[in-house]
Amino acid sequence: MSRPLPSPTGTAHPAPVVVDHMPPRRSKVVGSLAALACAACCALPVLITAGVLTGAGAAILEQALLAVAAGLAALALGMWWLHRRRSARRAAATDAGCGCG
Repeated sequence: MSRPLPSPTGTAHPAPVVVDHMPPRRSKVVGSLAALACAACCALPVLITAGVLTGAGAAILEQALLAVAAGLAALALGMWWLHRRRSARRAAATDAGCGCG
């Protein structure tokens, strides 16, 4: 919660709340996992060439990794959007009760 700031007239006004536009840590973690899944998908041709995977195994793994990466990216964007929405709502609620012009 913000501390009230003294004003020249003697009334206390709450400190302004700043809307945080940066993604939260959990969103960054999920986004990093999505990037890691994309990198693993791009590494599949190298793994096939090295003989670690067969063509059929790589095809199945590729589809799974693409689905996981898309799901994680959507989850990260959703968490960021929710964070911005809550932060803006918190800032609006704090500013609305100020009573100053």
